Amino acid sequence: MTQHDMVAVDDLVREIARALVDEPDAVEVETVEREENTILKLRVAPQDVGKVIGKQGRTARSVRTILGAVSMKLHHRYTLDILEEDEED
Repeated sequence: MTQHDMVAVDDLVREIARALVDEPDAVEVETVEREENTILKLRVAPQDVGKVIGKQGRTARSVRTILGAVSMKLHHRYTLDILEEDEED
């Protein structure tokens, strides 16, 4: 996997989240590289967390489904963590 692929996935998640929230400037995606996978930590404004998760988690599940397809294409596993404001690494 190249650095370019990782940045592209990072940007994909960021743009999806920005389209869903009221405060797109507050969207942050942190990438944590591991040997077997990459964790994408998504932070949004506190009032936008529900918009990113969706009713019964449907929106979050959809984003994770997209990441699953990307994982298959790039032969590298990506996981998404949606962080609450009070959560630190």
